[in-house]
Amino acid sequence: MGNVKVVTDSTADLPQELIDELNITVVPLKVHFGNETFEDGVDLTPDEFYQKLGETDRMPSTSQPTPFQFEEQYRSLADEDTSIISIHLSSRLSGTYQSAVIASGELEGQVDVTVIDSRKASYAIGIIVAEIAQMAANGAGKEECLARLDVLLEDTTVYFMVDTLEFLEKNGRIGKASAMLGSLLKIKPILSLNDEGEVYPADKARGSKKAAAKMISELEKQFGNDPVQIGLSHALAREAAEELASKAEEHLNVQSTVITTIGPVIGAHVGPGTISLSVMKVN
Repeated sequence: MGNVKVVTDSTADLPQELIDELNITVVPLKVHFGNETFEDGVDLTPDEFYQKLGETDRMPSTSQPTPFQFEEQYRSLADEDTSIISIHLSSRLSGTYQSAVIASGELEGQVDVTVIDSRKASYAIGIIVAEIAQMAANGAGKEECLARLDVLLEDTTVYFMVDTLEFLEKNGRIGKASAMLGSLLKIKPILSLNDEGEVYPADKARGSKKAAAKMISELEKQFGNDPVQIGLSHALAREAAEELASKAEEHLNVQSTVITTIGPVIGAHVGPGTISLSVMKVN
């Protein structure tokens, strides 16, 4: 029997019920509104974040956990026969992974920690974390979990579309001219993450319905009739997320569906109205 503990960070956007059920440790990133600082999901819920976002003209900023925060968590989980697998936001998007690596280095020889760069974001991390945590709960050992994790990282794809290009432009993801033109033409960019974990424009469409259809079409080409799990994460767009989930279930061999909310840190970079669709092959 294994004794594997799974750690992730708050950008995985895991529903609280899954965190509790699977005993997942979540290290929070921080969100800054001017002089106010909040821990993602600890003292600032998604609902509170989007309310504050609507009440201010200032763009919030975000910051990674410190190595000391990770070290504290690793020490609290450790005992003689414990292995920790720590899975985090793409290192191309944040220094969170590096903080975890520094912490694991400080504990070398004391605590068995393996730190993983997911090269993904939001529930594209969460869907994988939940699967590994379920394996750990079922008694799988470290090597078995890590071998499965390698496969899942390759077999998980995410697409997302934003309601406004304002946040991507202000966060430096696209140029101001592109944002203005896209908004005028009602262009919906379809974004994804490449193999290095960087955001890139996968496609574009005029209007949300056409963008959703293109996303589903690409996923259908990739996964065919393979059994998959899907996860929809959204920022104040539950109804649209449910509609996209239904479309995905019509065209893919979906075994399970989770709908969750995009938390404050990812929400600060993509803005309200964003919908993300993560698909993970499960056979």
